[in-house]
Amino acid sequence: MIEIAIGAIVVALIFDFVNGFNDSANSVATVIGTRVLRPLHAVSLSAIANFVGPFIFGVAVATTIAKGIVSAEDITVYMIIGGLAGAISWSTICTYFGLPISNSHSLVGGIMGAGIAGLGFEKLVYDGLAKVFVGIVIAPVGGLIFGLLLTGLIITIFANRKPTIVNKTFGRLQIISSAWFALTHGANDGQKTMGIIVLILFSAGMIPELDMPLWVIFAAATAMGLGTFFGGYKVIKTLGVKVTKLKPYQGFAAETGGGLMLAIFATLGIPASTTHAITGTIMGAGAARRKRAVRWKVGRQIIFAWVITIPGSAAMGSGFTYLIHLFV
Repeated sequence: MIEIAIGAIVVALIFDFVNGFNDSANSVATVIGTRVLRPLHAVSLSAIANFVGPFIFGVAVATTIAKGIVSAEDITVYMIIGGLAGAISWSTICTYFGLPISNSHSLVGGIMGAGIAGLGFEKLVYDGLAKVFVGIVIAPVGGLIFGLLLTGLIITIFANRKPTIVNKTFGRLQIISSAWFALTHGANDGQKTMGIIVLILFSAGMIPELDMPLWVIFAAATAMGLGTFFGGYKVIKTLGVKVTKLKPYQGFAAETGGGLMLAIFATLGIPASTTHAITGTIMGAGAARRKRAVRWKVGRQIIFAWVITIPGSAAMGSGFTYLIHLFV
């Protein structure tokens, strides 16, 4: 069983890498879209901040993932492997097609599907799942509002300043806001794999309680940082260019607002989607200038990807779990 558990941990870290690979766009899309930083420099900054995030904001989100999806006392390592396989497959497919889906919800859906296939609906932890669905609703809507308000405030304050001075000032500030969003991204998304690894260790009888060893934080943060560094540039293009063309002050507002929302969610232990948060703030920042500045058709395509993520990854997680049980 120990060998199986080690293999499952490796799979979890692979998911964390894929998570960083797709979600690197969340923290660097705007700073690249506004041409403040080159892609390599932006991704490098994001990778470092993603690594540091979990060490600053604690592990409340990891606890929700470990205890709040499927009954920790009943789930097996084989089910967790099936759920991770479903999450990785879904995330990889969406990254290939350039869809900025929520890897967080891919993970939740994959574990849900595995739990349903192996244990039935009665072993789902509905209180924990309620937190997830609250995040699904609040993150994009709250992001849109934050983006609108912050951008509107900046426009009001700097209305009489020369555009060149404003762009130069917020171009510099946007480097800080990009790092801030990456920090909160690591604090939220970086914790989800930690929760899964702890669940694996507990299910395999390798730890007596659902506590968080330091090496788990370090391993998951490293995998997330590496995935971010080798990030998915198709997704960066979708968020940074296709949704709306941003000025540096709008990029600053989007990243700052998204980071504030993620910091709140990380503190409350809500496994929110960083993709939902940043896409909402990008749309809000674009709409604050004028409604037609946002390509709402692209936004609708992104929302469609969000809606099908949990059912899609759950179906894959269920299928992989069923296949595993055929041989085990």
